[in-house]
Amino acid sequence: MNTFQTIVLAIIEGITEFLPVSSTGHMILASSFFGIEHDDFTKLFTIVIQLGAILSVVVLYFKRFFQTFDFYFKLLVAFIPAVVFGLLFSKKIDALLESPLTVAVSLLIGGIILLKVDDWFTGSEEIQTSNEISYLQAFKIGLFQCLAMVPGVSRSGASIVGGMSQKLSRTTAAEFSFFLAVPTM
Repeated sequence: MNTFQTIVLAIIEGITEFLPVSSTGHMILASSFFGIEHDDFTKLFTIVIQLGAILSVVVLYFKRFFQTFDFYFKLLVAFIPAVVFGLLFSKKIDALLESPLTVAVSLLIGGIILLKVDDWFTGSEEIQTSNEISYLQAFKIGLFQCLAMVPGVSRSGASIVGGMSQKLSRTTAAEFSFFLAVPTM
């Protein structure tokens, strides 16, 4: 990977991390376009650059991170499905990470879903703050987040859709998704 490619990948990560699109998927497609090898360095680069993006979430929501212990337990409950599925399917997930076709199809399907999600859930919002989320709702949001183990599926998009399916307002679903990114990363 040369300097130009590194800069392009960093820009892609910066633009896509806070949108409900797969930043990893976009970086996989760009890496494939540039012919960048899927070696250990490239994988480490992808992880480190995403950790930088997650750090920006912590900075952005710094004051909101100091909430009740109950909220942290809800994040933990939402994180558990990712741990379980990640451990069970790690080899399959690693194999899919090197498939630009899987990423492209996932991005296309995810884009179509994002276009329709407001139609599906408009008017069903009952939960306006993260403190109102139940443990069961947090767990279900965590299950939705597991869809993002398929490369090209947005982690934030999946968890936002999961939140909206649990009657969270769009804003609350997005905020919970950003908080959930911290333990997930």
